[in-house]
Amino acid sequence: MKVVPPKPFTFEGGNRAVLLLHAFTGNSADVRMLGRFLQKRGYTCHAPILKGHGVPPEELMEAKASDWWQDVEKAWQYLKNEGYDEIAVAGLSLGGLMTLKTAYMFDVKGIIPMCAPLTTSENKDRLYEGVLQYAKDFKQLEKKDEQQIEKEMEAFRKRPLDTLYSINETIEDVRGSLDMIYSPAFIVQAEKDQMVELESANLIHDEIASHDKTIKWYENSPHVITHGPEKDQLHEDIYQFLERLDWESDN
Repeated sequence: MKVVPPKPFTFEGGNRAVLLLHAFTGNSADVRMLGRFLQKRGYTCHAPILKGHGVPPEELMEAKASDWWQDVEKAWQYLKNEGYDEIAVAGLSLGGLMTLKTAYMFDVKGIIPMCAPLTTSENKDRLYEGVLQYAKDFKQLEKKDEQQIEKEMEAFRKRPLDTLYSINETIEDVRGSLDMIYSPAFIVQAEKDQMVELESANLIHDEIASHDKTIKWYENSPHVITHGPEKDQLHEDIYQFLERLDWESDN
């Protein structure tokens, strides 16, 4: 049985654009509900699929953070080519890390990093456990029998971990560049996050150079906060943040 791969999406809503970036081992479904919510309120939302995601997990372990950054650059350029001059960026987890990078690489209107990792001490172990679970879940979705899954998982465990190393390198690069971020920021952190150390949110808040920055903690939410029990409140909070930005298209 073939798993139908998720697709990128563009929801056209108005002159204001929001680039939405999904999590590691996630896909555009991570941010689809948020995209639809914002579209109904006049925002155009575009979400790419980062390389190696939504396809067999073996392909994920062949991708690196540099590939994902290229995908982000292409998605940014896509919006520019479509005529959107003002772009805000929101991202979950790895997407949150890439959101922070866009803030010092591009002229962004505002950023919303959600559950973004900023520490590497325990990160590789957590990432590896997450990848193994993702690989097993994907194979079960393909309706493979247990014997076949175990055989494939044994081979999967022998794969090099360059992908995970590249994430930690990016975390270090971004952390060293936080003082170059000046755009307005709404920092989102789930208190029941099982993947990212909660201290990351405070590090982002304290070390970015933005004058307009707020942090909000969601006490009942897990790591994938966009699908969590407080997602409706999250959607509204993101909308309110975007509404108070100084969009030139309104002037």
